[in-house]
Amino acid sequence: MNKVQQIVDWVDARFPATQLWESQWGKYVAPKNFNFWYYFGSLAMLVLVIQIVTGIFLTMNYKPDANLAFYSVEYIMRDVTGGWLIRYMHSTGASMFFVVVYLHMFRGLIYGSYQKPRELLWIFGMLIFLCLMAEAFLGYLLPWGQMSFWGAQVIVNLFSSIPVIGPDLSVWIRGDFVVSDATLNRFFALHVIAVPLVLLLLVALHLIALHEVGSNNPDGIEIKKQPKDEKTGLPLDGIYSHPYYSIKDIFGVVVFLIVFSAVVFFAPEMKGYFLEYNNFIPADPLKTPPHIAPVWYFTPFYAILRAVPSLFGTQVWGVLAMGAAVMIIALLPWLDRSPVKSIRYRGTLYKSILAVFIVAFIGLGILGALPATPVRTTLSQIFSVIYFGFFLAMPWYTKMDKTKPVPSRVTG
Repeated sequence: MNKVQQIVDWVDARFPATQLWESQWGKYVAPKNFNFWYYFGSLAMLVLVIQIVTGIFLTMNYKPDANLAFYSVEYIMRDVTGGWLIRYMHSTGASMFFVVVYLHMFRGLIYGSYQKPRELLWIFGMLIFLCLMAEAFLGYLLPWGQMSFWGAQVIVNLFSSIPVIGPDLSVWIRGDFVVSDATLNRFFALHVIAVPLVLLLLVALHLIALHEVGSNNPDGIEIKKQPKDEKTGLPLDGIYSHPYYSIKDIFGVVVFLIVFSAVVFFAPEMKGYFLEYNNFIPADPLKTPPHIAPVWYFTPFYAILRAVPSLFGTQVWGVLAMGAAVMIIALLPWLDRSPVKSIRYRGTLYKSILAVFIVAFIGLGILGALPATPVRTTLSQIFSVIYFGFFLAMPWYTKMDKTKPVPSRVTG
């Protein structure tokens, strides 16, 4: 017995390391027909690790002080060895996190990964999405640039429009009557400690739920219900994740890191979409930027907020619409009445409506990043109606849709 095996045996006698590895990955049985869309779950885990590691190094030199925060970021960029690289990896990682998460969610949408028995898995995923939005919003204030400051001011002020509790709630979030040093300290604590702890817990629950019910696949076939292969003891269309999907995921990681590195080294600002140019100017409470917009991954929901007109001098209806736009996604398991999971076996009706929804969502994202005009507001209202209509009408059009028979075995 070699030394490595002796160490492994010593650890296993005191902690179920090998058992955990085999149950969660090494001997985890997955469908054999995963395709391109199944890269994004593992890539989300990779970006989470990148964000945690780079975030730790950034906190070593960052000062959560209204008078020093902006200049501490400049110090990291200019004087700390490799500081510019760590900062750009973190800022790029924030945007890439939402790229892979949106694609991961879209995969669930086209292959019905939210349908029975994966309802709870989908709920955990939505809670992760909410945590990511909170984490991104909290971290957005920390550079203490112009757009950070005024973006936080606008978003926090929206809470004051909530009847009865709104004014007190916005003061509680800020820790002051305006965005100030108290807000910065509060957001810093939440960004680096509280929300990441909740996020890690939810990721663990998401993975536990996934491995309990098993992975979905492009055909939407439950391989657990298949007869077992006499030789391997696995379902007919099942394979072990390791080494097959380990190698597949490594390929995905390599391609992703090439793209990620290209952005970090050649276009970290991404034309102002990843890092706004106004954020390279110190926060000035006396000078409002001509156009305040959130980062690109919030713009679809921001466009929905602006699409709802202010009634009786309050924006509460826009705030409620923005919140509903996020929360309604969690109801997909109960809105979709289709007898099939995968888009491969759905009819033309569903595919057409999904295509219109994609156009509307991208359109909202573009409009939310642009200054409001009467024409853009009208377009935002049309796209918002399409967005909500996709979900609210789903029980009817998914039941009416003509579906194809689902095969008993995966098709590859």
